[in-house]
Amino acid sequence: MSEPPRFDRGHTDDLMTFLAASPSPYHAVANSAARLEKAGFRQVAETDAWDGTSGGRYVLRGGAIVAWYVPEGAAPHTPFRIIGAHTDSPTLRVKPLPDTGAHGWRQVAVEIYGGPLLNSWLDRDLGLAGRLTLRDGTTHLVNVDRPLLRVPQLAVHLDRSVSSEGLKLDKQRHLQPVWGLGGDVRDGDLIAFLEAEAGIAAGEVAGWDLMVHSVEPPAYLGRDRELMAGPRLDNLLSVHAGLAALTAAATGDEKPAHIPVLAAFDHEETGSQSDTGADGPLLGTVLERSVLARGGSFEDRARAFAGTVCLSSDTGHAVHPNYAERHDPTHHPRVDGGPILKVNVNNRYATDGSGRAVWVAACERAGVPFQSFVSHNSLPCGTTIGPITAARHGIRTVDVGVAILSMHSARELCGAADPYLLTQALLAFLEG
Repeated sequence: MSEPPRFDRGHTDDLMTFLAASPSPYHAVANSAARLEKAGFRQVAETDAWDGTSGGRYVLRGGAIVAWYVPEGAAPHTPFRIIGAHTDSPTLRVKPLPDTGAHGWRQVAVEIYGGPLLNSWLDRDLGLAGRLTLRDGTTHLVNVDRPLLRVPQLAVHLDRSVSSEGLKLDKQRHLQPVWGLGGDVRDGDLIAFLEAEAGIAAGEVAGWDLMVHSVEPPAYLGRDRELMAGPRLDNLLSVHAGLAALTAAATGDEKPAHIPVLAAFDHEETGSQSDTGADGPLLGTVLERSVLARGGSFEDRARAFAGTVCLSSDTGHAVHPNYAERHDPTHHPRVDGGPILKVNVNNRYATDGSGRAVWVAACERAGVPFQSFVSHNSLPCGTTIGPITAARHGIRTVDVGVAILSMHSARELCGAADPYLLTQALLAFLEG
């Protein structure tokens, strides 16, 4: 049996803390901003004029954050080195009229967000988190991080076919969680409850973006604690790794040769077409304004973009011991085998040969092993923000990530060493 890779367990401990504290994209960006502030970055408003001085800055917009560090003396045409990721995960989200129920049960009306493994949300203790928008337009984060809701599964005695035909769930009828008892379901009950939880005056909430989450904390498992299970690994694992790499590059002794950037978008799981998604203008606007703030011209912007490289970091599929036939027979990424390079010749991933060379150089510089992933030819390939970033901005983009099991489950599984190994490779990429 080969030796497991050496890694900093403190990094994985910190990832688990980040996951537990980030039950929604809005919490993820708030926690990211706090870490950036601690590293000396400062927030800039999109409505303000930007200056061209050196240092770290970040922009917040909804569930997205873009952060960058300008080294001392950086020219207007200095290229960027970008780590791309996303903050959202498949889940159940609360509808505009949330209060429902039947037969003495009080329930919450939810809609399916993204492509979750629906069965993973059954019979699980669930909390509720997101943002509340008040009548004056301000927003407040809310997180009920205790057992509040549950999607109860039908007992086998009432559906004998489940043993022979498998579980079949109707997305409209079978996924509505219960959260109490009472025959009189009144509009406004859930929001009134959340106003009280958040310390907001009754009737002040005018809008909400709310989602359920498992309250079971992340945990190590395995004989030697070599595995880690937790929620939202897809894709807060990459957000956390990108944060760690960016802050290390900005505060290290070695001045980066490029301008390091972290772009963590929302709505990847639903196609990225929003003002906070990768298919929106946010990243391009931030990069262009950075060039112009340093006295640059359109020519400088074109030169900077031409030399820019983006690593689109997202989770991928580790070989599953019970379903190995679903994987390409010559590409079997293993957990704790190092980060993965994701390739698809039909451009579902953005990696090409020149991009592979960039990734190889970063991993060699970091002393990190890596693996290659391609999909089975008979199965459709997923996609990422990588091709969107490449096409929208004309930026060379490479798709990478960490191999996991149970992707899109309420609780996913990765190797305990891989998050640290990914971070080291990302740091080498930013510094190289």
